[in-house]
Amino acid sequence: MKETTTKHFLDEIGWKILAELQQNARIPFAELGRRVGLSTPAVTERVHKLEQEGIIVGFRTQIDPAKVGLPILAFIRVKVDGKELLHFTHLASGSPEVLECHRITGAESFLLKAAVADIAHLETLLDALMPYEATTTSMVLSTALAWGNIAKPGSPSRTSSPAKRRKRSQ
Repeated sequence: MKETTTKHFLDEIGWKILAELQQNARIPFAELGRRVGLSTPAVTERVHKLEQEGIIVGFRTQIDPAKVGLPILAFIRVKVDGKELLHFTHLASGSPEVLECHRITGAESFLLKAAVADIAHLETLLDALMPYEATTTSMVLSTALAWGNIAKPGSPSRTSSPAKRRKRSQ
């Protein structure tokens, strides 16, 4: 039953609501309703239902790490012995430098995204991870896409031209 409810809220209007909120989570409900063709009370109810269904899991402020003194972004791959997985997850989530921690497939167990002030700060973080079998680090030189938005499956890609998108929708 929950799947049916979820699908109801992910109709075309639901996807439009999600697209607008991903662009600006602080958009007033009146403006959001205008953009998606609903009244303010109707769009407010839809957003609350999307939250209740767990489709919208929260709203957050995105901070530029460089502007708060953490200009170096690093991706760190870590190989962890099976019996240490839970301990490592707690270590990563307790480290303020770690922005993301993903369990991955392949030779390593985890991929971390970390923001640090300088190379010495990165070394300190890596030293904390050293009890594990191996770490591999890559530093970010530039970011092509920092926060991609989730789109309705089958919708045109970000890279397709407006003319191609119009043609597909006709």
